[in-house]
Amino acid sequence: MVNDGQNSDDSKQSTADMTVFVQNLLQQMQSRFQTMSDSIITKIDDMGNRINELEQSINDLKAEMGVEGTSSPLDPSKQKSDKAKQDEGSA
Repeated sequence: MVNDGQNSDDSKQSTADMTVFVQNLLQQMQSRFQTMSDSIITKIDDMGNRINELEQSINDLKAEMGVEGTSSPLDPSKQKSDKAKQDEGSA
């Protein structure tokens, strides 16, 4: 009977140790996840800032070249007029 008591105590201690181990492991994982998440958000913010700077540089270059008033190649009205000219030329 004494052995059963010791085994029961050992089992309880082992369960308590395992619980502490798992809790610590989960806390470490949560901490690492938070660190990675913060890092990703920071990098996304930095990329957004760099894109904004790039857009501003492009607009500045366009203004310097005097291209500000012309339509962009993706402008649908320009594409339609180009297509109409092509159709007239082939007819």
